[in-house]
Amino acid sequence: MPALSSVLIPYAAYLRVYEPLAAFPEPERSHWARYAGREHTPTAQDELRRSLADLLPTPPVPVPVHESGDAFVTEVDGVVCVCPWRTRLRGWLALEELSEQLPAALLDAVLPPVVRGQAAADYQQWRERNPDARPWIRTALWQVPVRWFVLFSDAEREYEPAGPAASVLRYRTPMVQARRRVARALKTLRETIDEGQLTEGLVDVGRWLEEFHPRSLVELDYGGLVHALTGPQLAEDRSAADLAAGIAALQAGDGEGAGEAYARLVERWRAVRHLQFAN
Repeated sequence: MPALSSVLIPYAAYLRVYEPLAAFPEPERSHWARYAGREHTPTAQDELRRSLADLLPTPPVPVPVHESGDAFVTEVDGVVCVCPWRTRLRGWLALEELSEQLPAALLDAVLPPVVRGQAAADYQQWRERNPDARPWIRTALWQVPVRWFVLFSDAEREYEPAGPAASVLRYRTPMVQARRRVARALKTLRETIDEGQLTEGLVDVGRWLEEFHPRSLVELDYGGLVHALTGPQLAEDRSAADLAAGIAALQAGDGEGAGEAYARLVERWRAVRHLQFAN
């Protein structure tokens, strides 16, 4: 698909887990070992282009017929770690969320009920055979969910301004650190404020992280969102620091300081989400 592959497809952020090869049973472990040894591996843009290509036929294919054999690959302290795409599973999960995000008339126009019904039936059958399956990647459109920033510190922020390629803004942390931060934040939130969306979201993220090898790497990648933000906005974005400051203020009994830090964070991402409705 040369025409499609030449188009830069933006506006999605990703939370990924890279697991060491030892976390995978055979024969999957050998597959990923061979895969990681390849000279070139696909990028996040390649993954998104392939998924969007399935929506071009009539009727569209909302979920791939076959599971992807691709993954993102990195190395942590000399250990090869992989993050399987699992596009088929993520397609089913995304389809479930669409019914909550789009009006029924629009959803029916984009994905006819018969297409969604068949996908749902396929997922139910697949789930019965794979009850413990979970995705290695979570995706958010037009935003980075505030709860994701709890997993990281400002010192783990990696920003590369645009040069020959697009800008890159990401955070990476060891799994043990991510789990520890989630636990500490939940303790502070439960001791200081009523249960809310941030607390519920953190519980969900914490449960997801527990599914992976303790020596995994957790990554927050702004992905295509770097194309929706200006250079100065990216350079000044210290969202993980703002959230950490808010939680620290709560712990210290400084409700006003916590409110100010959280307000900065919410306003920043509200402005980004509103861009999806701009001409």
